[in-house]
Amino acid sequence: MNIGAGFEAVFLDPAGQAVQQRWADAALAVAFEDLDPVSAFPVVPGRRWGPGLWWSATTRRHVAAGSNAMRLQLMLLDRAPDVTGLAGRPVRLLWRNSRGLVRSWVPQLFARYRDGTALLADCPSRPDAGGERALAAAEAVGAACEEVGWSYRRLPALEGALAANLKWLAGYRHPRHRGRTGLLEAVVDEFARPRPLVEGVAAVGDPIEVLPVAFHALWAGLLEAAIDVPLHERVQVHAPASGGGLGLSGAADMRGDGLRAGAGIREAW
Repeated sequence: MNIGAGFEAVFLDPAGQAVQQRWADAALAVAFEDLDPVSAFPVVPGRRWGPGLWWSATTRRHVAAGSNAMRLQLMLLDRAPDVTGLAGRPVRLLWRNSRGLVRSWVPQLFARYRDGTALLADCPSRPDAGGERALAAAEAVGAACEEVGWSYRRLPALEGALAANLKWLAGYRHPRHRGRTGLLEAVVDEFARPRPLVEGVAAVGDPIEVLPVAFHALWAGLLEAAIDVPLHERVQVHAPASGGGLGLSGAADMRGDGLRAGAGIREAW
């Protein structure tokens, strides 16, 4: 078979049994976002961060993550308002190369979008990670995704200020940071007009209680900060034109686009 045709998919059914199926059929019928990894993430001796689990605010479940680079990409996707499902290594793709040899690849990350399409992705720590084999696999997996109307990407590593922002706000992603009844609504209402973070928080109540709620709102997109410098107590924060404000219907499930690339967050206040 040639690259771009005849792909097969291997995945685990809910009972943990391996299933092999024509790729086009599997992409149409299988909820990969609900599946366990088809194979475990490798443990590489000497690395500072190994495989683990990421609790997703989108799915309210854990997602397997194989590296720090992948965990950061999961954070980014977990905040995206059009992402509805996430999974780590749920499918292996099989194909034959131009010489007729069977090849396979397990993309690290799967994301389902609200319109039903999906993303398969790898999260290399540097552009040349994986060498020629990874680049050849990327070409094949890209062709397989194009065949079914999906996309494949080797996601560039997130570093510096953006990575710091994601790590900080992700610490407040859990719904418990909504605080006591009515507090989240009060925080968002207080930023109906742009104002420094510390002023809006102080207007609501004790900063020790209110700041975590404000950070949760920033994670969820209920508040936005146009930040191109490290976040500090006087950063300008505002509620978005839509999605914030009175009522906050469905606020626990809303994740917006308030974090701007190039922003940073200080871990001391």
